[in-house]
Amino acid sequence: MIPVLHRLLRLLALLPLVLAFGQARAVDKINFQLDWLPGGDKSAAYLGIKKGFFAEEGIEVTILSGRGSSDAVTKLATGVSDIGTGGFSALMMAAAEGPVPVMAIASIYSKQPDAIFTVKGSPITSLKGVLGKQVATAPFSSSNVIWPVILQANGVDADKVSMLKVDPGAMAGMLAAGKVDATINWITVAPAFEAVLKEAGRQLVILPWSEFGLDGYGLTLFASAKVIKERPQVVAKFVRAYQKATLAAIADPMASAMALKDKVPEVDPIPAAAEFRASIPLIKNEITDRDGMGAFEPKLLKATWTWVAKSKGYPMDKIDPEKLVDRSFLGK
Repeated sequence: MIPVLHRLLRLLALLPLVLAFGQARAVDKINFQLDWLPGGDKSAAYLGIKKGFFAEEGIEVTILSGRGSSDAVTKLATGVSDIGTGGFSALMMAAAEGPVPVMAIASIYSKQPDAIFTVKGSPITSLKGVLGKQVATAPFSSSNVIWPVILQANGVDADKVSMLKVDPGAMAGMLAAGKVDATINWITVAPAFEAVLKEAGRQLVILPWSEFGLDGYGLTLFASAKVIKERPQVVAKFVRAYQKATLAAIADPMASAMALKDKVPEVDPIPAAAEFRASIPLIKNEITDRDGMGAFEPKLLKATWTWVAKSKGYPMDKIDPEKLVDRSFLGK
């Protein structure tokens, strides 16, 4: 009877250690909200899952598809998702209309992705070149909001540009066939256009709006105020793992594309890798070399808001953009 009692006492003594180990191994679950459907430009998060970067931080990530940056902000604000991506302008516009429980926690694109696509040999060699031309755009493109303002900044009357709103899937074919002079797109979709134009014997020319004065932050990592308040350590771990995954994707876009295909089988990894490769200059450039990955430099943050305010007719003091960022999760 005595030996049995001794064994029982030893087991009881070990119980706190067993419980502590179990707590240490507990997994924190995060719903990660994409701003759009899964694609090559979104593949870094999938690579982070495949390589175990999130698991190493004790995080289990579920990736959710989205329907635009405003949709992502709404889902974060309502608690459907915990952390997500979206254009910073969408958060600024939401905040200008009323309080929104979402914060920007790390920049992803330190340059704006908006661009004019045209073809080699076209007279459109700058934004001034669209004067009197026909330009196609998607009906719900976020670029449409800033379009009149960037034209005005470049001395172009938007009313003297013929705009045609068409289905996004039709734009590459229309440009290849010469039915339009140019299209408005994000740089990240350039590979799909290049393939279509190549079949027509034409070559894509990209005119990034960032080269014509549109400075500021684009795609951004957001977090709900709730998860920041209740699980700040988890947010810091997520940011660390996400940035690690981003650097790994930059080093090997095809590995990133294959990780995406593992989760989304219908994805073709070759164009997906090309899409991520096209996004690299937006992620890693002279701005991130200067300020650091994920940073929100105050002057560039203010410039982002200035463009949004001009495009929406907001007074500059409508919001303080500094109150929309939380830099505490960077470099941890």
